[in-house]
Amino acid sequence: MTLERAPYFADIPGEKEATAYWLTASDGVRLRAAVWPCDAAKGTVLLFPGRTEYVEKYALNATELAAAGYATISIDWRGQGLADRLVPHKMAGHVDRFDDYQKDVASLMDAAEALDLPKPYFMVGHSMGGCIGLRALVEGLSVKAAAFTGPMWGIGLSPLLRPVAYVVGGIGVAIGGGHWLAPGTSYDTYVLDCAFEDNMLTKDRDMYARLQTQARAHPEVTLGGPTLRWVTQALYECRDLAKRPAPSMPCITFLGTDEKIISASAIQKRMDNWPNGDLRMVPAGEHEVLMEGDTTRGQVTADMVALFEDNL
Repeated sequence: MTLERAPYFADIPGEKEATAYWLTASDGVRLRAAVWPCDAAKGTVLLFPGRTEYVEKYALNATELAAAGYATISIDWRGQGLADRLVPHKMAGHVDRFDDYQKDVASLMDAAEALDLPKPYFMVGHSMGGCIGLRALVEGLSVKAAAFTGPMWGIGLSPLLRPVAYVVGGIGVAIGGGHWLAPGTSYDTYVLDCAFEDNMLTKDRDMYARLQTQARAHPEVTLGGPTLRWVTQALYECRDLAKRPAPSMPCITFLGTDEKIISASAIQKRMDNWPNGDLRMVPAGEHEVLMEGDTTRGQVTADMVALFEDNL
């Protein structure tokens, strides 16, 4: 397998630079992967990003994992980052079927093998990446242990709004509007549209400014709101996964006490029934605990590394 080099935007001093590659999924969609190496690595972290995200966002985390002895590989999922966009308006977050993301996982695993990345493999999944990651684990992804941050195992809708979301989304898709933006969302990228004081991602001003700097410097990697098709597919995927038993491998999940984006109750229910699973509440943490300040982020990273070390 020959991998073609892809662009990688290394703009922030002090963060480890990656080598990026173009990947092609089994259905022909072009994806982008990035690899942060580590000398004498003990293993490799498969980092599954969330919706709207791009590989450069995790350069700081990969730098910290490299310092702990682990290489990292991450991906731009279909429809975001520099991967192929799937609908005419490139700022709309879209997927035709949620299980299409598993084709992206397969491509990432093929790339990891082709690049001879150090084994064993471990997984870190954030938000939508946590949903994709859980599905991959259920279907037999070969990793020794998994860590999740704010995983999207349920979408943050009230019980009254949930059936409405299914109906509105279903009708929109049925009449050919699956590519329309979900109500209440826009084509603007969140970190440039929302002031720090109002954001639901992080309480750390410097980390939020870092995300804004990346978005302004490289708007081509940013994304706006989800389409109706994405929302309905995500709801169905979360509902189906909730019926599946938890995988058997060791797992740690981090949930901020101030989480406002995904369903905290879905995470708590899943972890209550995960053998070898551990739910860690992050005091004052919001949705992106890996984008919090040094103290919080450092503790989360240290706990992840401890899990990996126990399962080498």
